[in-house]
Formats: sequence, structure tokens, C-alpha cells
Amino acid sequence: MGPIRGFKRRKKSEKKVEQSGSASGSSEKEASLDWWDEFSKKIDGPASPSRNLDKFEIMFKISRRTFSYISSLVKEDLLAKQGSLTFTNGKPLSLNDLVAVALRRLSSGESLLTIGEAFGMNHSTVSQATWRFVEAMEERGLHHLQWPSTEAEMIDIKNKFEKIRGLPNCCAAIDTTHVMMCLRNADPASKTFLDCENNHTMVLQAIVDPNMKFRDVVTGWPGKMSDDMVLRSSNFFKLCDKGKKLNGKKMELSEGLELGEYIVGDSGFPLLPWLMTPYQGKELSEYKTEFNKRHFATRVVAQRALARLKEMWRIIQGVMWRPDKHKLPRIIFVCCLLHNIIIDMEDDMQDEMPLSHHHDTGYRQQVCESVNKTASILRDKLSLYVTGRLPP
Repeated sequence: MGPIRGFKRRKKSEKKVEQSGSASGSSEKEASLDWWDEFSKKIDGPASPSRNLDKFEIMFKISRRTFSYISSLVKEDLLAKQGSLTFTNGKPLSLNDLVAVALRRLSSGESLLTIGEAFGMNHSTVSQATWRFVEAMEERGLHHLQWPSTEAEMIDIKNKFEKIRGLPNCCAAIDTTHVMMCLRNADPASKTFLDCENNHTMVLQAIVDPNMKFRDVVTGWPGKMSDDMVLRSSNFFKLCDKGKKLNGKKMELSEGLELGEYIVGDSGFPLLPWLMTPYQGKELSEYKTEFNKRHFATRVVAQRALARLKEMWRIIQGVMWRPDKHKLPRIIFVCCLLHNIIIDMEDDMQDEMPLSHHHDTGYRQQVCESVNKTASILRDKLSLYVTGRLPP
């Protein structure tokens, strides 16, 4: 399976599911409470029924409201295959059971055996429930990960980025992270996925808005590929290169000089007219040093988004034990969808998460030498503009 690209056109059926999911009635909430009371009795350890609400949020890292919404998204698909999965006592798993098992597996990163023992089911049942959830979510949750579709939405994004440290007309920040795997030496893919730090990894490229929401993702490529290579292999790059994306309203920096839409990324990416990277070198002029400070403060939102993604969905934080290389990109993608859903639902649980920008510990900063001449001139003008040195 090739790399997954994270935004497709939203389907009518998904709109209907979203609308029905956001308007759940009191009877549904009561049923959810009854389900949790019953489910929590099966669980060992951190989910004992003595502290209901707190334990629910500790177990799943999301609120009941978000849990109910996620269940409504995947309800139709999961119920179609529901009957074949059971607890060890023979009782079939309900919709909420299936969602609970999958969310626990994705958010905790615990082994199939550990979750199976805690929830009272075979480890194979945990595996099947998680995969059915992933299959359903990657279809039903697509509308939560898309490029801004209206001018008003893009203007809001640009305004928020500019308020950070003054970079005008900025539309997103880009970064990559590595998802580690433990592969057998005899595995034919072992050498393919061995990266520059001698780890077996799969790379995730994410383009992020100022709310830390993913707007475009690419995953599935081996971790040994450079940031530059992953970007150039993406559909996002191809669209930007052809002028079909980041082609919105330009702004005038000075008379006769316009600045188009762009994104920001670190020095691992190429400098392009639509991708601003920092200046490299130690002895930089004052205005270049100031630009780099503003640039870092703006692009750090992407680093924080990836750090939060891994902290929240720990299945991709640690080292995955001999994963299916065809399924892993889809699991990563669904974790990105769930990340966005929590933001869209304005879930209070996200406030409990630590705000870090460290997501690729042990990896050295990549440096891309590719510099577009037009982009270099434009970056100089932008640097002078944000520091008040550009003549009108």
C-alpha cells in the first residue's frame, strides 16, 4: 500500500452522520452512562467504577461527549459486523464496547494482551475491534481533515498566524516525525525502513494550522527518506508547484512587490516561493536573526501538534512491535483524524495535555540545500518587512 494522503472531498453521507452525531438526545446519554457503569465493572486497574467520570476520562483521554460523537460516526459500519466479536464469557461486544477497545488501544499503546486481559476478551478480539474501528474511521471521519475550503476560513488562519509573531499571509506550518517499529532482521522490509539514526521508522508529514489542527498529512514512506524527498513526493507539493494550491489572495509588501500565500517549515525543507524556511549559518545580520526568531515562533505550532499527537495516541509514540507495514499508515492517519476531532469538538481534555514541541527525540536537524532564487529574494524582502526595514 502506498502513502496515505489526508484530505478528500467530503461525502454527503458523512455530512448526515455528523449532523446526527452532534445532536444526541438525553436517552442516548443515559444509555451511555449505563454502558459505562456496566463496562467499568469488567476493567481492572485504572478504570474501577469508584470514580466514574474521572476514570472514564483517564481511560480514554476524551470526554463522554466526544466519545459519543466518535461512536455516532462509526456506528453504521461497526454494527454491520458486530456480532462476531465477543467477551471471553461469550457476550457480544456492543457498539460502545468496540469503540472503547479501539480508543484504549490507540491512546494507551498497551499490548493487545494487556488490553484483552483488562477488558475481559481475547487479544485477537482487541486486534479485530481496533482494525474495524480504523477502517470505519478513515472513511467516516475524513471531513475532519481537509484544506480550508472558504476564503473566510483562510483569512482567519492567516490572521491567527500573523498574531503569533507578525508573519503576514502565512497559511500553515509543516513538519515531519518518525514512528518507530521493531522489525525482525529477516524481514525483507528491514533495510528499507532503516533510517539515518539506525532505527526502523515510518515518516509522517503534517501541515498544520494555528489551532494545531492537521490540514494535510502524508504517511507510509520509510523513515530514511529526507523531509525534502517526502515533500516532493506528496500531492500537496504537486498542487502547489502547479499553482493549484496556495494560490489565494496576495498582499503588497511595498510598491510593486507582492507576497503570495505560503507555509513555513524548518531547514530540512527546500526554500520555495510558497515555503519559507529559516536562514542558515551562524553570523547572520540583525534582520535575518530577527526573522529566524519570528519564523521559529510561527512554525513551532506544527512541532507542538505532532508532540500532542504522539502524547495523546501513544500507539505511535513508542516502538511498535512488528507492525503490518500496510496497516500502519492507516492507523497513523486515523490517529490524525482523532486528533482533529478532539479540536473540533473543543474537548476540555486537550487542556490537560502537556504543551511540548519535542516529538522526534534523538533525531538531528536535517538541512536541505535546495534554494529557489526567487524565493530567496522574497524571503529577504519579507525579513525586511517584518522588521520595519523595507522601504515603502
